[in-house]
Amino acid sequence: MTIPSDIEIAQSANPKPIIEVASGLGISEEELELYGRCKAKISPSVMKRLKDKPDGKLILVTAITPTPAGEGKTTTTVGLTDGLRKIGKNAMAALREPSLGPSFGLKGGAAGGGYAQVIPMEDINLHFTGDLHAITTAHNLCAAMLDNHIQQGNELNIDPRRVVFRRVMDLNERALRNIVIGLGGKANGVPRESGFDITVASEVMAILCLSLDLMDLKARFGRMVLAYTYDGKPVTAQDIGAAGSMAVLMKDAIKPNLVQTLEGSPVFIHGGPFANIAHGCNSVQATRLGLKCADYLVTEAGFGADLGAEKFLDIKCRVAGLKPDAVVVVATVRALKMHGGLSKSELATEDLNALEAGIPNLIKHIENIQKYGLPVVVAINRVPADTEAELALVARKCQELGASFALSEVWEKGGNGGMELARKVIGACEKPSSFRPIYDASLPPKEKMNIIAREIYGADGVDFTPQAEKDLAQIHALGKDDLLVCMAKTQYSLSDDPAKIGRPEGFRITVREVRLSAGAGFLVAVTGEIMTMPGLPKKPAALNIDIDADGKIRGLF
Repeated sequence: MTIPSDIEIAQSANPKPIIEVASGLGISEEELELYGRCKAKISPSVMKRLKDKPDGKLILVTAITPTPAGEGKTTTTVGLTDGLRKIGKNAMAALREPSLGPSFGLKGGAAGGGYAQVIPMEDINLHFTGDLHAITTAHNLCAAMLDNHIQQGNELNIDPRRVVFRRVMDLNERALRNIVIGLGGKANGVPRESGFDITVASEVMAILCLSLDLMDLKARFGRMVLAYTYDGKPVTAQDIGAAGSMAVLMKDAIKPNLVQTLEGSPVFIHGGPFANIAHGCNSVQATRLGLKCADYLVTEAGFGADLGAEKFLDIKCRVAGLKPDAVVVVATVRALKMHGGLSKSELATEDLNALEAGIPNLIKHIENIQKYGLPVVVAINRVPADTEAELALVARKCQELGASFALSEVWEKGGNGGMELARKVIGACEKPSSFRPIYDASLPPKEKMNIIAREIYGADGVDFTPQAEKDLAQIHALGKDDLLVCMAKTQYSLSDDPAKIGRPEGFRITVREVRLSAGAGFLVAVTGEIMTMPGLPKKPAALNIDIDADGKIRGLF
């Protein structure tokens, strides 16, 4: 059976009017802000109206350590949601918004795949409702106001050498990682070194996704540390008067977006921080609203469980007061064989030895979720090359750890291929849950980082460079030791070395700098060679994307 491309499937869909999708959630047309026929933003009045309604069950979808073979986390999230509705459950999903960086770069989009997609796929993967552009503009307005303050007399005595707030753009652009601004004479500003990060690494994005409402958003903007004075005092966005105007630019972006799956299941898509350089979860507001609108809310966290899931459970759940009921860990036999040492060209042949060697990566992620006191379901995305012996081996290993196991065929069959997984997830949600974060927020930052490294990554400990030590000393002097920790680490390994596949042992994590995100409420520990502005690959996806005279897009996945 030949499956059409993702974009061909999406373009042949016949979506419901978004008003009809909203009605199924108990949301009236008057509570929508329509963006055409198939997209809408949700008014804040809906959450106010539903605030006393009991929450539904919260299901987190995460994955093993990513490989070039692919795992299909978003596809599973969408297919599981459709599968739950197929067996009669009131379910919906909450996902992140894709960044244009990977859409035109290497990774691709974030609307699922095959017959488990969210539509309108092209809109979602491109400009959508403009949220990322609003974030970019609000961030860069703050940066411009900071440089203007220095130019116009520098009343706050800001040291231009100690400006820590860079600019952002929503594309991969390595040439802008390090730049010099203010050249061309006195009228063009004060020269200093600076650079760009990708928008999804912006603290403004993190704040959007962790804010409870518009006033909380504005207050968090005000707490962002932008620079330091000549005598070492922090300068915030509130100090330069930027918080209010930033919040104005975000007044629409803060509202969750409603779309649907190919099968008409409702989906909130809102916010999109990367999980390797940020906290990797959709907005608190979308998640909390989804829990009021559905009996089962399926959400995802970026990359492997060592990144997105850890941050979901240790950061987002604390901020929002969330308690997950079950966690799905997505894997493929192909990816596990790559963790066992096979190349991508060797994956089509049965190899139980390679699979056995790669399964410890899956086992580590299962053990990690169990440390949080949560039931685990392993979802294997089945492909035709998988053999019965390989699937049986994975199932046996899961059973030995007390994790449920289900085959998922949602890419090929949509919701029909997710019904087995849906039943296993419902069973997991009925099990007792004793959710608890992995560390105490009151511990010193170094100890929090060491706990994550030892317990989640399997490291022997953490080493801190002189720069990281200096950063931590300054954070301590500012009284910010009690902030949560967001680890910036490669997604390709449990370690901070992307070459260490599988379940590495006998390694240490190196933290080379620690950034203060006082508005978001966490410290960003930058490890290894992780970068906050990706570059384009040798052959970026943009080379294959085109549009014809009728406005039909081609080559977008």
